[in-house]
Amino acid sequence: MSGTVRGISEDMDRQIMQAVRDEDIMSSNTVGMSDLSDEILLCILRHVPVCDLVMNVANVCQKLHTLCYDKSLLSNVSLSEEYLADDLLVRYILTQLANHVQSISLNGCYWLNGAIVERLSRCRGVTHLDVTGCRLSSTRLSRILSSLSQLRSLAFDVTPGFTSAMLSSEAVDSLSRLSELRQTLLTPSYGVVPCCAKLRKLMLQFDISDVTRDGVGVCCQLMVGQSSVPHYQQLEEFTARLAPGEVNQTLLLLYLAVFSVHVPKRLRVFLVSIPGPNPAHWPAAPSLAKSLGQRGDLEALQLPRSWLDSLSLKQALEGNSPKHLSFSRCPALWPQVFQSLLEGGVKDSTQLISLNLSGINQVLYSECRSVEDQLVPGTMSRLAVGCPNIKYLNLMHTHYHHENSPGLGGETHLCASLAKFKQLRSLTLPACALADGLNTHQISQNTSPSALFLGLKKIPRVGLQNYRPETESSLAGDSTSGLTQFLAGCPLLETLEIIGPGFVSVLPRLEPCSRASVEPRGMCTWARGVGDAHIAALEALPRLRRLTLAGLPGVLRGTGLVQLAKHCEDLRVLSLANMGSLKTMNYTPALLDALKQCTQLQELRLEQPYLNANAPFFEALSCCSRLQRLCLISRSGTFDATAAETFMERCHHVIMCHMFMGGTLVACRTLQKTLLDRFTYDRSALSVVIYPLQHEDLPSVIRDIPLTLLDRITLFQSHVAQPPHLSSL
Repeated sequence: MSGTVRGISEDMDRQIMQAVRDEDIMSSNTVGMSDLSDEILLCILRHVPVCDLVMNVANVCQKLHTLCYDKSLLSNVSLSEEYLADDLLVRYILTQLANHVQSISLNGCYWLNGAIVERLSRCRGVTHLDVTGCRLSSTRLSRILSSLSQLRSLAFDVTPGFTSAMLSSEAVDSLSRLSELRQTLLTPSYGVVPCCAKLRKLMLQFDISDVTRDGVGVCCQLMVGQSSVPHYQQLEEFTARLAPGEVNQTLLLLYLAVFSVHVPKRLRVFLVSIPGPNPAHWPAAPSLAKSLGQRGDLEALQLPRSWLDSLSLKQALEGNSPKHLSFSRCPALWPQVFQSLLEGGVKDSTQLISLNLSGINQVLYSECRSVEDQLVPGTMSRLAVGCPNIKYLNLMHTHYHHENSPGLGGETHLCASLAKFKQLRSLTLPACALADGLNTHQISQNTSPSALFLGLKKIPRVGLQNYRPETESSLAGDSTSGLTQFLAGCPLLETLEIIGPGFVSVLPRLEPCSRASVEPRGMCTWARGVGDAHIAALEALPRLRRLTLAGLPGVLRGTGLVQLAKHCEDLRVLSLANMGSLKTMNYTPALLDALKQCTQLQELRLEQPYLNANAPFFEALSCCSRLQRLCLISRSGTFDATAAETFMERCHHVIMCHMFMGGTLVACRTLQKTLLDRFTYDRSALSVVIYPLQHEDLPSVIRDIPLTLLDRITLFQSHVAQPPHLSSL
């Protein structure tokens, strides 16, 4: 026995000594990148932008040079939002990758010269090409297509002057083999759709103005004279997103004319978004909905409210397992939507990942809404149980008033029901859904005096009481118990929008249609109860990357922004609009403190009637060292030109600086010219637009902004018809 013990002891001693020797070796020879296996290095290099791979990493050593040109890294290349990639760099990259790349995206590379983009013709193995937003003439597009005989997917812009007659026979042959096409229409045209006989996916974006720059009306009569029209025999997916305007709607109906005669047998995705309260009528919509429901493989459905009735919706969903459904501004469909989703009207509701119920209230503007016209916690709980995999949920332009809730089924608050959506990644909520009750403190402050005493009573001074943290929690409207329950149940949330009733951006691109579908500001008294404490509570979302707060009159000092910024360290996109009083900007000190904490922020959109973009503002903004895009919107706002120039010098990643403020046209143009002259050389993608917000020429100025940037400054996510994830359907 003793010998056995002695043997075990000696073996342990040898292991200890070996461990000590190994530790000495490790301490003397530090493990570097070159000691890692190729598999590990490839996993790391997949997260490095292609520009850095080719220009920097590949030059470190021979091993990394070999790995950087591995097919797994270079087969799919995206230069989208690579703002530092100028013409020379892109030319070099395309030359180096010509024999490797199979899929390449230059989406949004508006700054590249057309001759550089044309060099894509040397990448003969490309099967997927995206040149949306690039400057391409019909001739240059023809040369590219003529060389890409293996092309199967194409995305591009149809610009004024485009004509398919300029395409060569080789280009037409390439188009005839396409299975996927995305067109952004900037002029009335079929684009290249008539040339694509084998299309399975067609995605259209209509962005045509009703009038030209000369004030001449645009019509679609020229479409009649074209020799061929689309037929869609093999089409499986059709999506169309429209900007406001009659021309866009007329053009859409021309694209849909074939559906009136024949619905493709394989069609499983049909998404059409028309902004505004009165979309053009399409008589063939009911028959289309019925046809979509017959095959049992419907994946996505979105139709304007005038195109769909309850019976058609029931027929479309019955026996299907959709992944995306949108019923934006369709109040008449309220009962049928929940009946189909909750009572067996669909085959498998667990497949649903995206649901848009924006504006589905039956009564929009009445303050005397009944319980049936509001979101009911019990119904949302059933929805969470029946559709547990929902990741994207939009409840904008709906209402929930906690005081009037029946509380059936043990539900205490709508937020408690929303907390059951465990997979939620993106959520848009009306502000009143967060309130635990009426904020009687603010109501008493905002109540107008009786007309009998007008002129007899001294008007009180408009101001703000001193902020006292110890007293705010005692206000009924500042209770955050409901919101706290929701935040605890949805820790994976990455995108959150909280938008108060009556909010509409002042930028003219969407203003007409937005105002027609939004109730007046201040109509919902429950929304006034959402304030600083609610914003501070959002610190419980560690993965939050995109945040929109708009139309929140209950915000007093904005102190919640500071607390949020400290804990949400990965915040990338921040949009703030019409917070607190519209007569003054009370939350400026808190905003400046919050910006100093946002070290990862890449995009800021700030809209407030009285915004003072002075030296302290730009100094705080300079702490956002990764900032790329900035948009300031203020009717009566002011700016410090010198401070703005210093900010641009410090934040060398900024490529979008758009300021629509007060001030004179001369002052705005002077600053714009100064910034462009000084920084364009080092930032080829730089877009600077500084213009008086109330100037009559602003619409035409906005029209000149690249579309990829224009969507960022005029749209919140909830206004966008098709969320980005739909491209994966």
